[in-house]
Amino acid sequence: MADNKDYYQSLGVSKTANADEIKKAYRKLALQYHPDRNKSKEAETKFKEVTKAYEVLSDPQKKQAYDQFGHSAFEQGAGQGPFGGAGPFGGGFGGGGRSGRYGPFTYTYSTSRGGENEGFDFGGFTDPFEIFEQFFGGQSPFGSQRQRRPVYSLTIDFMEAVNGVTKQVTIDGKTQTIKIPAGVDDGSRIRFGEYDVVVEVTPDTRFRREGYDVVGEKEISFVQAALGDEVEVETIQGNVKLKIPAGTQSDSVIRLRQKGVPHIHGSGRGDHYVRIKVPVPKHLTRRQKDLLREFQEEDSSRKGWF
Repeated sequence: MADNKDYYQSLGVSKTANADEIKKAYRKLALQYHPDRNKSKEAETKFKEVTKAYEVLSDPQKKQAYDQFGHSAFEQGAGQGPFGGAGPFGGGFGGGGRSGRYGPFTYTYSTSRGGENEGFDFGGFTDPFEIFEQFFGGQSPFGSQRQRRPVYSLTIDFMEAVNGVTKQVTIDGKTQTIKIPAGVDDGSRIRFGEYDVVVEVTPDTRFRREGYDVVGEKEISFVQAALGDEVEVETIQGNVKLKIPAGTQSDSVIRLRQKGVPHIHGSGRGDHYVRIKVPVPKHLTRRQKDLLREFQEEDSSRKGWF
């Protein structure tokens, strides 16, 4: 049964994964297996499995109980487990609520403090209404509590997401212009008139994004690493000069402040991290080999080069 599968394994994360890694894994799998996108027979089971796993692992108290007691912490029955039977959206909300069934899925949603959601992080979505809207093409199972908003998907490339872009889109037979703000990320949701647009960002071969930070690589020679140098590196804002300290080791990371992705809300930018790579040359001239042997002989009295 899906309920008995290890929750970390369900989300594809390690037991040391932090909250952001757990959330990111859940968003990716939930969108991959929701019924509008995946019509396979296994999708329904997989969707419920990852949702249940996230419901537990995203809650610090439930995660602690699961790490200590396993699935028995959530078994239904008198006195069995500290949380009783928690459904995919059950437990931890507090206050009165409503529950029901949407197709193959059951849901429970409760509110308190005048309708303020409590207790459960919805994996980067604003609330359970947004989850169902994106999963099921805009149809909320909660009826008139929230007006249905059609959801569309728009694919842009990495640099368009970083810098912002204006796109021509055709919705209901009408061509319209939508402005994508700088700083959006894969899965970002934008309100556009009567519609919601979910942004999908294609990866870039040069850079990897981590929140508002950017990670890139720079290869330098052994001589540059040993003696130090000033090199040119590519960033999302163009090429900049980077000082390589003498004695830099391969896989060292150098930080370039405020050279990352602009914050979508407010001012400021993330940072750019350059991972230094020092490849070993495969083809040396006779003179180069002689010089290295000389270096090794002079350094023989020391324990090593580093």
